[in-house]
Amino acid sequence: MDGRKWHRTKQIRSLMKDWRMRRREDGRSAAYLVAMVLCSSCLLAVAAGSRQEFHEDAGSRERSRLAWKAIDEYLMPFVEKEKYELPSKCRLHPGNDMFREQEQHKIHFDINEWRCGFCKKAFRAEKFLDQHFENRHKNLVDNSHGRCLADLCGALHCDLMLEFKKPKSKCSASAAARNRHLCESLADSCFPINHGPSASRLHEFFLRQFCDAHTCNRGSKPFPKGGRKETNRFYLALCALIVRNEERNWHRFELFV
Repeated sequence: MDGRKWHRTKQIRSLMKDWRMRRREDGRSAAYLVAMVLCSSCLLAVAAGSRQEFHEDAGSRERSRLAWKAIDEYLMPFVEKEKYELPSKCRLHPGNDMFREQEQHKIHFDINEWRCGFCKKAFRAEKFLDQHFENRHKNLVDNSHGRCLADLCGALHCDLMLEFKKPKSKCSASAAARNRHLCESLADSCFPINHGPSASRLHEFFLRQFCDAHTCNRGSKPFPKGGRKETNRFYLALCALIVRNEERNWHRFELFV
């Protein structure tokens, strides 16, 4: 009997030892699992923050691009005609665009081919090139105060530069007043009327071209003076097709002769 009791006691101790070891391992596994979950959560939070940071940068870049498009099409032709040089403190000056250097280093070969002018890497869409600039050439962005053209979009009617226009919303008198005030301050700083006849004429022109439309009166529209004439893309494609057909016909004629 004593031998049997000793044997049973040994078995019970062995079972208790195994149970303790499993419990320890389960505890370690649970702790490891909790640590992994916390680590994953942190990584996801960081990734989400990075995506949000890029999204915000991409948004300001896109709006800055629209602002420059408005300036280039509806202001610069008249500035060039007057042979007027924008003051460096003018926020419309090309040197005050934080994305200008990067934008100037975009090479657009084809509809689905963009290339970085810094490192020559190719991309199939402009948005991927923008992301490349953000990841690889961010040091070339000067984001000091007052250098983001996107901040001027309200005054420059950026929404009209969109390829797909936004649906019109109800006019806000307070927003129109703020945009008009910003627009008039741009006219004063960029075209001081005491800087000569050209500046005075451009000051008046800017008020009519950009500022007068900041009202809830539907009779006023932006850019009444027109802008830079762009060659119709369809016309260019048609001309290229005609030239190509003419070259083929001429080649056939040479073979026939």
